[in-house]
Amino acid sequence: MSISSFNRRWAAVILETLTRHGVRHVCIAPGSRSTPLTLAAAENHAFIVHTHFDERGLGHLALGLAKGSGEAVAVIVTSGTAVANLYPALIEAGLTGEKLILLTADRPPELIDCGANQAIRQQGIFASHPEVSLALPRPTQEIPARWLVSTLDEALGTLKAGAVHINCPFAEPLYGEMDDTGLEWQQALGEWWRSDQPWLRMSEGQACLKQRDWFFWRQKRGVVIAGRLSASEGEQVAAWANTLGWPLISDVLSQTGQPLPCADLWLGNPRATALLAQAQLVIQFGASLTGKRLLQWQAACEPDEYWLVDSLPGRLDPAHHRGRRLTANISDWLTLHDAQKRAPWAMALEALAKEASQQVAQATQRFGEAQLASRIAELLPQAGQLFVGNSLVVRLVDAFAQLPAGYPVYSNRGASGIDGLISTAAGVQRATARPTLAIVGDLSALYDLNSLALLRQASAPLVLIVVNNNGGQIFSLLPTPAAEREKYYCMPQNVTFEHAAALFGLHYCRPESWQALDEAVKAGWRTPGATVVEIAVPPEEGAQTLQRLVTQVSQA
Repeated sequence: MSISSFNRRWAAVILETLTRHGVRHVCIAPGSRSTPLTLAAAENHAFIVHTHFDERGLGHLALGLAKGSGEAVAVIVTSGTAVANLYPALIEAGLTGEKLILLTADRPPELIDCGANQAIRQQGIFASHPEVSLALPRPTQEIPARWLVSTLDEALGTLKAGAVHINCPFAEPLYGEMDDTGLEWQQALGEWWRSDQPWLRMSEGQACLKQRDWFFWRQKRGVVIAGRLSASEGEQVAAWANTLGWPLISDVLSQTGQPLPCADLWLGNPRATALLAQAQLVIQFGASLTGKRLLQWQAACEPDEYWLVDSLPGRLDPAHHRGRRLTANISDWLTLHDAQKRAPWAMALEALAKEASQQVAQATQRFGEAQLASRIAELLPQAGQLFVGNSLVVRLVDAFAQLPAGYPVYSNRGASGIDGLISTAAGVQRATARPTLAIVGDLSALYDLNSLALLRQASAPLVLIVVNNNGGQIFSLLPTPAAEREKYYCMPQNVTFEHAAALFGLHYCRPESWQALDEAVKAGWRTPGATVVEIAVPPEEGAQTLQRLVTQVSQA
C-alpha cells in the first residue's frame, strides 16, 4: 500500500471534477503538503497553470483571471499561513461575484493542535466569507470515489458567485513513484473519466421573472443608475435608458459611455437634485457605486419605488430603500422589460453635465494626477481594456473622465482594498490576452510589489501607470486632523519605482509632460510585455482639484 500513490489518485479525482464545472485556470504556489494537488493539476491537460511565489498575490491573480474570463478559477496552496494569505482575494470575490475554488492542503487531524510544524486550524478559517466550505477527510479507500465526486459536484454545482473553500488533508509520505494502489478505487467511476459532464448535476434554480406591472412603471418619470456592469450590459443599459427618456447616472465601472459625464460633480448642484427629486421610480443596475455625491444622492432619494437589479444575491442597497430587489441576469432582465419610446423628461441635466465637463477641462490643463484622470480615455489601447486601482485614483477617474461605451473596465470595488491590485490586473490580462492599461497609486504599488513578477509573463502589451503622489492622498479628501495627517494617514514613503521595475526586468519610464506620457504609453503598446510608467505629481494636487471642482459645479 502506497500512501503517496493514493493521495495522488484522490487529488486526481478532485482536479478532474473541477474540469466538469468549467475550470480552465489553476493558480499554484509552491509547497510540500500540496504536492498531490499540484501534481494532479500538472498532469491534467485541461488546465492552464499559473504560478506565483506569493500566496496573497496568487489569490488576486486568480481573482483577475476570474474577472477577465467570467469563469471559475482554482487556487492550490500548501498548509499553514499560506492559506491565510488567500483571505483578501476571497473576501473581494464574495463581494463582487467572481468564482474562486480554493484548494488548501492541510495536515491530517492527528497533527493539529499538538505542536506539529506548519499545522494550524484550517477548517472554518475563512469564517462566513466563502459561499461553501467543505472539509474533506484524509484520503482513504474506505470512502468510495463516488462520494468524493458527488460531494464536490454539490458544492460546485450550487455556486453562483463567490468562493468555495475545499480543505484537503494529506498524510505523509507525499512523494514517491506511482503504483497500483487505489487504481480500482479510481476506476470505479467508470465512463465518467471519458465524459465531460459532472457526476451529479445540480438544479440551476429559478429563472428571471418579469414584473407584471412594468407596463405601468415604464410610463412614469424614472432615473437609471448604472453601477458595476459588463461591457455588453453597459451598452444595453445605456440604450434602454435612452429609449425610455430616463436620465442615466453612470459609475466609472458601468461601461455605459457615461452619457451624463462628471456625475460626481454635478450631483452636488441643487438644480440637479431638485430635478431628480421628481423621479417616481429609480432603477439601479449593478452594485458597487464609487462617487461620493452619487452615493449621497442614492441614499437620500425617495422615489415611489427603488428597484435594484443584479445577478448577485443580497440586498446590495446600503440605504435600504422601499422597493424591489431583483436577482437576475441583467441582460435577461432588460430583454423581458422592453423600453417604450418616450421623450426625455430631465433635459436640464445634459446642460449641467456639459458645463461640468467644460470646467474639468479648464481645471486640468496642468500635467498631473487630475489631468491624467480627465484624459485617461486618450491613452486606452485599441481593442484593449482598463484596470483602475482604488483609493484616490478611481474617484478622480469617476469624477473627471468619460470612457467609451462598451470598453472593458475592471477594478476591485467590492472591499475596495489596495492589496493585490497589480496581481489582479495581471490576471485580467492573462484571461483576455488583450492590451491592458492599469493605473494604481504609489502605496498600492508598494503593497503588491512582489506581483511585478507576474507582469513578466504578459501575453499582450501591458502598461502599468503608477501615480506617485507620495502617500495615501485619499485622506486629503477626508476631515483627518491636519497635524497628524501626514504621519498617521498619508504615510509618504519618498520612493521611486525605477529600481523595482529593473528588479523584475520590466521596461520603465518617468514622463514629465502630457506629450511625454502619451508617447511613453504609445511606445508601451508597441512593446511586448509590460511597461511601468511612473508619474510623480504634487502630493495634494489631485484631491484639491476634485474638491475645488465639486464646489464650483455645485454653485454654478
